[in-house]
Amino acid sequence: MKRTYTKKLWTQAEETQLRERYPHARTADLAEIMGCSAQRIYSKAGKMGLRKSAEFLDSPASGRTTGRQGIGTRFIKGHPTWNKGTHFVAGGRSAQTRFKPGQMPKNWKPIGSERISKDGYLQRKMTDTGYPPKDWVGVHIVIWTQHHGPVPKGHAVVFKDGDKRHIAINNLDMISRRDLMLRNTIHHLPEDLKQVIRLNGVIKRKINGK
Repeated sequence: MKRTYTKKLWTQAEETQLRERYPHARTADLAEIMGCSAQRIYSKAGKMGLRKSAEFLDSPASGRTTGRQGIGTRFIKGHPTWNKGTHFVAGGRSAQTRFKPGQMPKNWKPIGSERISKDGYLQRKMTDTGYPPKDWVGVHIVIWTQHHGPVPKGHAVVFKDGDKRHIAINNLDMISRRDLMLRNTIHHLPEDLKQVIRLNGVIKRKINGK
């Protein structure tokens, strides 16, 4: 069972005992005797400026190694390894299946290519960094940016009529991510309540625009 400790309030007598015994005793033993964790012993000793003595650190009681353990099986400085100067050569059909310098994967597409994302958005490849989330941008975002500039952080470009295939500047709108979350949530609400929420969003955008 793991032992738990409460906050340690040090008495003058305990500080005196710690000052006398800490340099020459194992911290774990002191923690057991004084009823606290080893970390609190270390912390208090540090505040008091206490250090383990050289004699204790050199003794077996400290638990420190001499640095000689396993010396018989260590590499000696300057000792050559058995595989020095050799190169690994994979067997089988490795040579035929490796990528050649400059070779592109079969699914690579040039900048300007378009695709449909798994969410149904038409995307266009704008860069070729090799990181798809950065390289592929929604065409509706590209069109919005061309007309109005970059989309601010925390905002999204949406389709007014909800049709992702209707990509036209007059069918696009920019709303906050919070409004987008509400917009996606209201689909399960009654139609009259949906309309109130939509009108409320329109009014807020008009006010913020002014």
